[in-house]
Amino acid sequence: MGLRFSLASVCLSLPLLCVSVSLAGCKSSGPAVPAASSQQKTFHLRGKIVAVDAAGGHITVDHGAIAGYMDAMTMSYKLVQPETISELHVGDIITANVVVDYDAAGPLNPRLDQIVVVGQARPDTKPTVQYHVPKAGDAVPNFALLNQSGKTIHLEQFRGKVLLLTFIYTRCPMSDFCPRMSANFAEIDKGLAADQGLYAKTHLLSVSFDPKYDTPQVLRSYGGAHTGRFTEEDFKHWDFAAPTVAELPTLEQYFDVGVTGDSSDPSSIQHSLSTVLIGKDGKVLAWYPTNDWKPADVLKQVEQAAG
Repeated sequence: MGLRFSLASVCLSLPLLCVSVSLAGCKSSGPAVPAASSQQKTFHLRGKIVAVDAAGGHITVDHGAIAGYMDAMTMSYKLVQPETISELHVGDIITANVVVDYDAAGPLNPRLDQIVVVGQARPDTKPTVQYHVPKAGDAVPNFALLNQSGKTIHLEQFRGKVLLLTFIYTRCPMSDFCPRMSANFAEIDKGLAADQGLYAKTHLLSVSFDPKYDTPQVLRSYGGAHTGRFTEEDFKHWDFAAPTVAELPTLEQYFDVGVTGDSSDPSSIQHSLSTVLIGKDGKVLAWYPTNDWKPADVLKQVEQAAG
């Protein structure tokens, strides 16, 4: 599959190593969950690497509080993929999933998965792809997409409305990634629908980065299931769409979406996340690069932007 390099973030995940803005490639395998474990939970971490033990296969991270798990502290973590440790350096700023097993005695065996390097201490590889990190005030290009109705839509057609955009692919098996984004959007859609005046000033757009499989027919079925209206959904407020295969890399790079894998093998696809709030003038208002944003918080931002 090869490696891909850029400047923004790196995603190291099971079963492959994906580098969204610094490097991408494939790895496999990981430690087995202990037999004594009766439950597993996943939390989200953001922090700075302060030590790397390549021989031991773990890193020490100075991180903020992890909601529902622990207060801010400096702690050593094993990696789900210890072979990826060569891509991590002291000083790197990372986000990651903390996977924790639970038994009758409490939490045990915390380890890191879905590592994303959001700030490199040692950008030691020359990037071949430049990823853009969305910032407030950035003008969004007029990307073209094919929606669930087989109609070509352009981002500029939503000028005058507040647009909330996210990235998914319909076969995503990870509940904390695409399914979570779609569930969050469904909650926001229902919240906006409570005020018809506000509903008319806003629009939602879910963009697939798997255009080979996510055809209009597939997107229509997926979208109807997530809005809850199924075949009765008219998609007037929430579009599900995909770019052409040729235009996909440009779209991914602008919105800082790192994707590796092959559509012919959906289990091989790994990706980062990107949700963007775009104002009535077509400029970025806010960017949410992880899965820890709350629908209620984003709904308030959408309402404020819509006026």
